[in-house]
Amino acid sequence: MTTKKLTRKQRILVATTLFGMFFGAGNLIFPVHLGQMAGSNVIPAIIGFIITAVGIPIFGVAAIGVTHSDGLQTLSGKVGKGYGIFFTCLLYLTIGPLFAIPRCATTSFTVGVAPMLSAGASESIALLIFSVIFFAIVLILSLRPGEITVWIGKVITPIFLVFLAILVVTALINPSTSVSDVEPAAGYQTGALSLGFIEGYNTMDTIAALNFGLVISTTLGTFGLEQKRDKMRYTVLAGLLAGTILALVYAMLSYMGMCSSGVYEIQENGAWTLRCIVYQVFGSVGAVLLAAIFTLACLTTCVGLINSISQYFSMLFQKVSYRAWAYIITFFSFLVCNLGLNMILSISVPILNAIYPVSIVLILLGLSHDLWKRNRFAYPMTVIGTAVISILYALEKAGVPF
Repeated sequence: MTTKKLTRKQRILVATTLFGMFFGAGNLIFPVHLGQMAGSNVIPAIIGFIITAVGIPIFGVAAIGVTHSDGLQTLSGKVGKGYGIFFTCLLYLTIGPLFAIPRCATTSFTVGVAPMLSAGASESIALLIFSVIFFAIVLILSLRPGEITVWIGKVITPIFLVFLAILVVTALINPSTSVSDVEPAAGYQTGALSLGFIEGYNTMDTIAALNFGLVISTTLGTFGLEQKRDKMRYTVLAGLLAGTILALVYAMLSYMGMCSSGVYEIQENGAWTLRCIVYQVFGSVGAVLLAAIFTLACLTTCVGLINSISQYFSMLFQKVSYRAWAYIITFFSFLVCNLGLNMILSISVPILNAIYPVSIVLILLGLSHDLWKRNRFAYPMTVIGTAVISILYALEKAGVPF
C-alpha cells in the first residue's frame, strides 16, 4: 500500500481542528490567574503549566493511535474491562456535567454579565436567569445541531482568536508593570514549577485528549489515510503545531496576568481579571465584544460535549435514548452551574488531583505499549498503584483526615 501525503492546507486544517478542540473557557482564565499568582516567577510557573496543559494532552492524542485503540474505553480497558467502563464514565462526567460544561456557562456569566450588574443586583438571581437561557439554547442545539456549530466554528472562533491576538499584542506593547516588580504569591516563591504543573490540571485537556485521538484519526481517514504509520505521523505533526500555538497563547496570557498584578487585586480565578484587562485596553465596546464571543464559544463547546457524552451513554445504556441523555446532562449541568464559578473550581480541584495522575500514567503506558503488551500485569498494577497514591494526595490537599 502506497504512502499518502496530505497537502499543506489539509495539515493546517487538522492542526487547527485539534487546537479548537483543546481551547475552551478554562484555557483563557487559568493562565491569567497563574501569571497573577506567580509574579516574577512566571517563567517556571508557565513551563509547568504547559507540560500538563499542552505536552501531556498531545501525548494523549498519540497514545490512542499507538495502542490501536478506538477510544478511551479501549485504552483504559487494558487495565480491565470493568475498569475501562468505569474510568471512561468518570472522565466523561468530569469533562461533562460535573465540571467542564457548568464551568463554561459560569465563566461566560462571570466575564460577560456579572461586570454589567448594578450595585444592588443579586448575582445569584442573575446567574439563574442567564443559565436558564444559556442551557435552553444549548439543549435546542444539542437536539438539533444542524449546521450552526459548524458556522460558529468557522466564523466566530476565528474572530475570537483575532480579537485575542490584538488584545495580547496590545497588552504586551503596553505592559502595566515589569516582571521584576511583581512579588510572587505564597507558594510560588519556591514552588512555581510544581504549582504551575498542578494548575494545568484545571484545563482538563489531558482528560479530554484521551477522547480526541479517535477524532483526529477519523479526520485523517476522511483525507484517504489508511496506514497506521501515516496517521501517527500526521497526528504528531498536527499535535506539534497545535501545541506550539497553545503554548504561545498560554505564555502571553500568563504574562498579561502577571502585568495586571500591579493594577488589579488577585482574584479567586482569572475570569474577572481578563475582563478588566480587556476593558482597560479597548473600553466598554471591547468588553462587550469579548463577552459576546466568549459566550458563543462556550455555548458551542457545551453543545459538542453534550453531543459526544450523550452518544456514549446511549450506546452504553441502550434503554435510554440519546435525547433523554441530552436532557439529563443539560439539566444536571444547569444545577451545578448555579453553584457559581468559584465553588465549581474549588470542588473540581480535589477530583482532578485524584484522576489526573492516573490519566497521565495511562497515556505513558499507551505510548510505550509495545514494551508491555505481553505483560498482562503492567497496566493494572501501574494504574492501581498510581490511583491509590493520587487519591490519598487529593484527600490530604482537601483537608480530609484519613
